[in-house]
Amino acid sequence: MAEHPAYPVGLRLTGRRVVVLGGGQVAQRRLPALIAAGADIHLVSPEATPSVEAMADAGELTWHRRPYAEGDLAEAWYALIATSDAEANAHASGEAERHRVWCVRSDDADQATAWTPATGTSEGVTIAVLTLNARGRDPRHTAAIRDAVVEGLRDGTLVAPHHRTRAAGVALVGGGPGDPDLITVRGRRLLAEADVVIADRLGPRDLLAELPPHVEVIDAAKIPYGRFMAQEAINNALIEHAKQGKAVVRLKGGDPYVFGRGMEELQALAEAGIACTVVPGISSSISVPGAAGIPVTHRGVAHEFTVVSGHVAPDDERSLVDWASLAKLTGTLVILMGVDKIGRIAETLVAHGKSPDTPVALVQEGTTAAQRRVDATLATVAETVRTREVKPPAVIVIGEVVDVGRQPSE
Repeated sequence: MAEHPAYPVGLRLTGRRVVVLGGGQVAQRRLPALIAAGADIHLVSPEATPSVEAMADAGELTWHRRPYAEGDLAEAWYALIATSDAEANAHASGEAERHRVWCVRSDDADQATAWTPATGTSEGVTIAVLTLNARGRDPRHTAAIRDAVVEGLRDGTLVAPHHRTRAAGVALVGGGPGDPDLITVRGRRLLAEADVVIADRLGPRDLLAELPPHVEVIDAAKIPYGRFMAQEAINNALIEHAKQGKAVVRLKGGDPYVFGRGMEELQALAEAGIACTVVPGISSSISVPGAAGIPVTHRGVAHEFTVVSGHVAPDDERSLVDWASLAKLTGTLVILMGVDKIGRIAETLVAHGKSPDTPVALVQEGTTAAQRRVDATLATVAETVRTREVKPPAVIVIGEVVDVGRQPSE
């Protein structure tokens, strides 16, 4: 008789009894999905891996610490047989057949009544890949197909348009420090689905070139402000396009909530009754020093790091930074938007007790092809910025971590 292909189906296991025989690596890989499905899981195994034991300790499953026994599959809806005892597996498979329990066998797919597909998820959709029959089963191939589809959906290279009407909404997307590969997969997918993108100068500009021709790209720096403040104009643009029923992405550099005024935009959208999704981004305060070989913390060197904005000088009445207290810290100080104020910042730190010899690194255009690192000390940084012509955007790192990992010739 010719072998027929498996029939794909999605099992709804919430609250239903599922029996897993064996607590080894196979169970460890399969249990999280069963837990996520809300199944009433009963694990039958005298031993288990530490990860599986942790699931039992957390109450995510019931562990029966013994070998398989006849009757264990009674009233089960689904069974996963994954012990190292071939005889026990065969007996359990026979019991599953008699009780009409769908049964997966890790050791013998031909004797199973169900197969586990290679699965992945992307924004509420599960991708499941099965081979046609047992004879042609190639787990690596199906996993590779799964990975390609999921990755394509996540990074936007495989676009599946929505056909149902979408509610008006805005996504505040943190684009990361500049390298287009450092945006989150969710951020990249939302960009691929956008009708309008309002982009900051510091966002990952290379991603804009990948957008389809119909996407309207608006440079936030060039929005006509008229009688409005710059931020008000941006808020109004977000609201206007969202009310037209468009999918709007506000693409920001770094993280929306790290000196990015993301909360102001969220509040404006909330007042206008527009739904907003916030997608965190990799902050340049950590990633840019890392890209330049500087860890913001290091065992035995720095147990804390502090991130401050340097766009307001220490002697400015608008400053909210306690520079005197910062000078007393022994950890790392990371300053964003402070290139043109670094001279006065350095003077203030030294005046409050920081050593003039404290190492300083300025990383310009971090994570991009134009990345450049310039080293100095608190005593020399102002002159170094002038003579080396350091320009924004640049992340400034102050502390002993600057010297960690440096080569002797540097």
